[in-house]
Amino acid sequence: MKRYEFLEHVSDAYIAAYGKTLEEAFQNAAEAMFQTMIKTNAVAPTSEEVVTVEGHDKEELLYNWLETLLLKFEIKGNVYRKFEIERIKQRDGGFSLKATIRGERYNADKHKPKVEIKAVTYHRMEIKQEKRGYTLKFILDL
Repeated sequence: MKRYEFLEHVSDAYIAAYGKTLEEAFQNAAEAMFQTMIKTNAVAPTSEEVVTVEGHDKEELLYNWLETLLLKFEIKGNVYRKFEIERIKQRDGGFSLKATIRGERYNADKHKPKVEIKAVTYHRMEIKQEKRGYTLKFILDL
């Protein structure tokens, strides 16, 4: 099973991320987002952080997950390569996610910037469970 693919879109990045589990699909969505911005195979997973996010539904959880990672890049100057979601749990009033992310400080010479992501959007966002797993679709505003 492929992890993700870039779909046709006129001006933004339209991504489909896949996984046998919802956790795996969320991990692959994060990887695809960073692959949109930089050359991810140049990122050394030398630092580790624990991330927790919440959402009222799965779509808000996906949005908050990607937005949190994007903010870590913009504010802290970190890029990530490894995304290990420990769990996605349904709870009263919504969902929660706990993950460990690994990466390093951004270095333009090393990580070869591609495009700037302005924002994660809800536009055309979909989360589907199918026989073989999950498909997540989302658009990143470039």
